[in-house]
Amino acid sequence: MIVRNFTRERVIGDAIRVADRFFPRMRGLLRTDGLAEGEGLWIHPCSSIHSLGMRFEFDAVFLGPGGKVVGRYERFRRNRISRVFWNARGVLELPAGTIERTGTEVGDEIRFEK
Repeated sequence: MIVRNFTRERVIGDAIRVADRFFPRMRGLLRTDGLAEGEGLWIHPCSSIHSLGMRFEFDAVFLGPGGKVVGRYERFRRNRISRVFWNARGVLELPAGTIERTGTEVGDEIRFEK
């Protein structure tokens, strides 16, 4: 799946996987050694995350209704727990540096394409 920051006219990722069932959501990126540029994971529903047991840092973009960015973490470190974004519908977990590279900010509109 391709994910675009429509507001900034930039591709966030072109190899985004989906975790929309209980076990894939629970597993997330655990047992993964990293993400290459363009890769990522769309976890939904989801309003908070953790990096307990993770092997690498990653960026996290929380999306609310209409694909609006409601929260973000740049280089979310290992063994941390995020705050709860009550209005989030899901989270994009992306390679560290993606938020900076794409200029993604709270309020931007994100769109998914197949």
